[in-house]
Amino acid sequence: MVELFATPLLKELLPKFKNFLKEEILPQEIELMNTPFLKLENGILKEKRQKAKDAGLWAPHLSKEHGGLGLTLMEFAMVSEALAWTPFGHYIFNCQAPDIGNMELLEKYANPDLRNKYLKPLQNGDIRSCFSMTEPEHAGSNPTMMSTSAVLEGDEYVINGHKWFTSSADGASFAVVMAVTNSDNTNPYERASMIIVPTDNPGFELIRNISIMGETGEGYISHSEVKYNNCRVSKSNLIHTEGTGFLLAQERLGSGRIHHCMRWIGISERALDLMCQRAVSRKIGGNTMLAHQQTIQNWIAESKAEINAARLMVLHTAHKIEHEGVKAAREEISTIKFYVAGILQKVLDRAIQTHGALGITDDTVLSWWYRHERGARIYDGPDEVHKSVLARGILKKYGLDIKKS
Repeated sequence: MVELFATPLLKELLPKFKNFLKEEILPQEIELMNTPFLKLENGILKEKRQKAKDAGLWAPHLSKEHGGLGLTLMEFAMVSEALAWTPFGHYIFNCQAPDIGNMELLEKYANPDLRNKYLKPLQNGDIRSCFSMTEPEHAGSNPTMMSTSAVLEGDEYVINGHKWFTSSADGASFAVVMAVTNSDNTNPYERASMIIVPTDNPGFELIRNISIMGETGEGYISHSEVKYNNCRVSKSNLIHTEGTGFLLAQERLGSGRIHHCMRWIGISERALDLMCQRAVSRKIGGNTMLAHQQTIQNWIAESKAEINAARLMVLHTAHKIEHEGVKAAREEISTIKFYVAGILQKVLDRAIQTHGALGITDDTVLSWWYRHERGARIYDGPDEVHKSVLARGILKKYGLDIKKS
């Protein structure tokens, strides 16, 4: 189906990305998954990243001016699906979250000094970054509720606060921090700002990598709890202007949800592939295969239909963002977020069930994804919030304007 929407450039690039992963990553995938990430980052994955650069496949989301392939959002969405075939796909080509979102944010809104100091090495893959917004004391579904403050004293911001799920903080060189700078503003959406904080700052404290479903990740596969203790940074570390933090977060998350959703579709396609391989190879008695069972056939058919529907929805949303902007695509963004996250969970669950006991082991990639992707229905706004956004938008057209409480 992707070929229906692929540009000539994409038709040339997609096979290259797929072949690279097939030859360089998939034969070692299980071994890589069971090796500490920080060991891989400075070893084999560093070598693979250099190969990606040499192959001319580096940073597909970046403009050619900044060392990338200059793909549109629609084109990158389809590449993102292909890279999601393995957990290491996006990292190999330097378009993994949260770095990709931070690159886009800095490229568009950071001052020249910040772009030179932080953006360039991030684009080149020399460093990693993290995004620090969610706080354990407040509901992450409402980012206007925030206690972290950044008070301007002379030429410096003094930042104090407590964050968690600061993804990829372990080993990151800097954090993009959401903090309240304008607490007296009557508009709650204009109180916070985004500020860059180097992680070697004396006031930056990485408390722990949070254990997720029994697994404590490290490196970019980590979710960290951090504190900002009288953390002083230059006021020039402000991204854009004061009070625009919420606006920047919404813009960052708009295209970011395209990235996530297409990645989830790629994972779903891989899970469906593994499900089918298992169905045609597993005997359950005599010459009867799992694939002969109507339940398995139903799962395969339903998964394929749902994946295809999800893909069309996401590509439509990407097209609208490109041509009308993030604000115009607000309802579509909410729709794909909860719909595709739900499809991902369904397909993964069916694939695991088809594998039986093998499916819950770490001998396949399925259990890894089951652990790591359950959060898809929670982060970037829980499904229930996005459903409410969509429903309120629909009801408003019928004359009922339900105000957000």
